[in-house]
Amino acid sequence: MMTAPRILIDADACPVKEEVTRVGSRHGIEMVFVANSGLRPSRDPLIRNVLVPPGADVADDWIADAALASDVVITADIPLASRALAKCATVLGPTGRPFTEASIGMALAMRELNQHLRETGESRGLNAGFTAKDRSRFLQALDEAVVRLKRG
Repeated sequence: MMTAPRILIDADACPVKEEVTRVGSRHGIEMVFVANSGLRPSRDPLIRNVLVPPGADVADDWIADAALASDVVITADIPLASRALAKCATVLGPTGRPFTEASIGMALAMRELNQHLRETGESRGLNAGFTAKDRSRFLQALDEAVVRLKRG
């Protein structure tokens, strides 16, 4: 028997918390927001807030340890995405871009390259702004992922 799907959210600086709540509530599935600060309490019985101690990667470690093949993990963190994929979870970035076994290697390599360029001063490391189109693409991708997981 397959475990019921959940949505695990790397909630520190996540720009799509409202969208996650909308999709999760519509489908009646548990949403687990994980962060080391700044989580707003919710009366929604489907929402669980997990406050982890401060520290680098503590929230990521919690999510990676908890992730199951039946879960959707929401994160912009590429190493966490890789760890969640290793647990066979479905992984989406906040722009709706899926992380897959086919794409994660290139994503990790680009992350390393960009980090090197920032460290050497060849790049200022500015990220593109988050757009309404990103939000819409995320909503659609999350809804599709949840429907697929609920079908089993």
